[in-house]
Amino acid sequence: MKHRGRHRRRKRGQALRATLAGTALALTAAATLISASQATDSARPGPLKPLTSAAALQELRLHRETYPAAPVPAVRVADVVASADRALRPAADCAAAERAALPVTPAAGRAWCWDEGDTGEARAGAVTGSGDADHDGRWGEHRVLLSGWSDARGRARIAVVDAERMTYAWVLPVVPADGGRSVRPLRSPLSGLVWYQDKLLATGDDGRTLYVYDMDRIRRDGTGFTLSAVAAYRLAGEARIGALSLDRSTAPDSLAVSEAVPADADRPARLWRYSLGGTSGPGAGLPAPEPAEAYETEAAEVHGVLAHRSRWYLARGDGAFDGHGTLVRLDGSGAAAAQCGPDGTYQCWSGPAGSLSHWAETGEVWSQSGRMLFSLGLNAVDRSLE
Repeated sequence: MKHRGRHRRRKRGQALRATLAGTALALTAAATLISASQATDSARPGPLKPLTSAAALQELRLHRETYPAAPVPAVRVADVVASADRALRPAADCAAAERAALPVTPAAGRAWCWDEGDTGEARAGAVTGSGDADHDGRWGEHRVLLSGWSDARGRARIAVVDAERMTYAWVLPVVPADGGRSVRPLRSPLSGLVWYQDKLLATGDDGRTLYVYDMDRIRRDGTGFTLSAVAAYRLAGEARIGALSLDRSTAPDSLAVSEAVPADADRPARLWRYSLGGTSGPGAGLPAPEPAEAYETEAAEVHGVLAHRSRWYLARGDGAFDGHGTLVRLDGSGAAAAQCGPDGTYQCWSGPAGSLSHWAETGEVWSQSGRMLFSLGLNAVDRSLE
């Protein structure tokens, strides 16, 4: 199946950027600021340290199991997009309390908010899209975003967003049970999502498992849609996957992973990547079982990860402090983080910090926090870290 199309990048309005930056900065000025020493510890975790221990690498090995194929007929992603009748609101129409979740520095280039009545008490999770799925940024004729959520009972759901109209429809991910004779809801905060080729990789089981979904096997279920897992990858050791993203700057493409380590842990966190399979054969679009490379970092509370060339970007939580998170860039030489506000705090990223997704075709980084979905250029991120 070939997915063709070219995306024409739209100009971002300077007025919108100024509005978003000004709103976030004004709201953050009232937030609790961390001290200079605490800021340094948070923003300067030091350089990445290669992880070479055979025992430690063995803990990151994936073990695959397959499930019975979901019955057909299936519907296409285009059918879900065509049914998208719920709309996100542009940032200018969002409440100030909603916009407070946006990053301060670097500021969002574009932003929207989810309807409170539709998301209720649900928790926002990871973001991915057709910019990950295919080089041209489209799936068929559409530019599509996938936004993960989990409800108050922990059940996951995914918003399939028409990235041009900013309308969406819900798809419920499920996992086969009872030998494939039934299904159960996926219960996971969806802290990691990557759509690569026709596969969707989603975190589950508190980060112990990567579930694999076939995006060509969405099923209509009454008035909604479901998507059943076709395989699962389980970690062999005690590591827990916290966040995922796709890195197209490697050859082959790879899956960047960050470990879920709390702020009070007495050990470094791990970052690693798996090489992804090609476009044909049984391993197409799937991760290799062995990590291609791995590192240790003193950065904890990582809620979003992005890797590009030799650089790793981590969206970190605020730990015991109120307010925004911190965006840190690391490589083998050191670490850097943006500063903002009159007191030069490093808590300049979204609050709470969420997953990161790099749309390679446009250079945009997508994330969401609270009820806000937003994007900005990776070049803007780098400029803020100079």
